[in-house]
Amino acid sequence: MKVSSDKMYDTYRDYDFSTAKPVADTPHLAKLQAEAGGKSRITMRVDNDVLSTFKLRAEMIGGNYQTLMNDALKQFVQGLKLSDVVREAVHESLETYLATGTNGRLKKG
Repeated sequence: MKVSSDKMYDTYRDYDFSTAKPVADTPHLAKLQAEAGGKSRITMRVDNDVLSTFKLRAEMIGGNYQTLMNDALKQFVQGLKLSDVVREAVHESLETYLATGTNGRLKKG
């Protein structure tokens, strides 16, 4: 796996941020973070296989595993079940098929 799945990692990996001010000490940035964020930094323990799965999926789609985990937690607290997600995916595929007469895939040939 890559060192980081963050798309900006390569751009900034060689920068030295050791003397950078914390966001809380920069009023403008603290205000922006408060308006946009609403997120909290936490430490939690998860099973290794769960973490590996999220990291692998993030690498496959070019995203961040922490964002995927956050999205999964949001779906859980909203009461979304796997069956709901599958049902929605099937519904969207069916709508595409009915609207276009194809499944969106190119035919082999």
